[in-house]
Amino acid sequence: MDILLNDTLDWTNCSTQFLEETNNASNLSMGTSNFNDSSLYLSDSIYHQPIHQQPLANMVALAATLSFLTFVTIVGNVLVLAAIMMERHLQTISNYLVVSLAVADLAVACLVMPMGAQYEVIGRRWELGAVLCEVWTSSDVLCCTASILHLVAIAYDRYCAVTDIEYVARRSSKRVVSMIALIWGVALLVSIAPVLGWKDEDFLTRIQLEKRCLVSQDMGYQIFATCATFYVPLCVILFLYWRIYQVARSRIRRRPGHAIRPTTLLPLVVDGNVLDMKTFNGLLERKNPSPQQRKLESKREKKAGKTLVIITGVFAVCWLPFFVTALLMALCPVSCDPGPEAFSFFLWLGYANSTLNPLIYTVFSPDFRRAFAKVFRSARRAM
Repeated sequence: MDILLNDTLDWTNCSTQFLEETNNASNLSMGTSNFNDSSLYLSDSIYHQPIHQQPLANMVALAATLSFLTFVTIVGNVLVLAAIMMERHLQTISNYLVVSLAVADLAVACLVMPMGAQYEVIGRRWELGAVLCEVWTSSDVLCCTASILHLVAIAYDRYCAVTDIEYVARRSSKRVVSMIALIWGVALLVSIAPVLGWKDEDFLTRIQLEKRCLVSQDMGYQIFATCATFYVPLCVILFLYWRIYQVARSRIRRRPGHAIRPTTLLPLVVDGNVLDMKTFNGLLERKNPSPQQRKLESKREKKAGKTLVIITGVFAVCWLPFFVTALLMALCPVSCDPGPEAFSFFLWLGYANSTLNPLIYTVFSPDFRRAFAKVFRSARRAM
């Protein structure tokens, strides 16, 4: 009987101990589960932030502003193309570069800005997947790089036309078309490099988890892209326009009896509005300058300088903040990130260069102004 009672007590103690161990294990499992759940929630809260709901009025204002900027960019560049198509005297070899520049800026307005506007309006959250992100960023780099390199080509063409008397006569359509092909080839090379694998290791993580669509942030690629797209072109443009200004100033101050050959792609520097020279048998001749004429020439020299400052200044102001930020973000991703609002502002400031290019490179030219007026009259009659 005692043996049976002892066995029963031993079995009861074992059962109680087993239940306690089971309960402890269950509690530990639940704690681990709760920890995992909280970790999962924490991870989700980090990478899947809820969209910041802006006031409806702010969203409408932002959408209207970006849509207006896109619309003006499209209209301005279409107007340039229409003017050249309608006016035969504008269909010159020198204006091939202006046409190609307008095409590049029109591509920015049609392919890049609409998707960028949608990205901004919904709270800078990319929901279209990795493939469309690559398409958008590659199109962005392609079109913007082509636009910037066209400004370099136009500056180079003007520089050659001013400094080389025989350049205008030697300039052929084949040569200018080759220059345009080189521009688009370099732009394609810069834009397609990330598609071919030159990406940073966090490229997909940014898109899938952080919902941010950025071009490759690989340090090597950013140094290559920013130098090829902006820093080198800016230095070249500054040098070329400085030399053009020096030549224009020397021509304004040239003594009577000297003659210079006219150029065809310098409406901002060596046309009637800026230097006020008369054409005679293919040469530009100066009258004997009086004191009033010397004073007027000084004003024209300042006007020529102001025009060149506008050309280079607008380009630098539009793109310098973005490219400085882009390079710094690749060098120090955490401490140099200016924040999404500032980055978006710098990006759209760069896009605005495509809006201003038609004004800078055509509206100052009397021939283009007359062509624009003709286009508007034709459109009004058609309506």
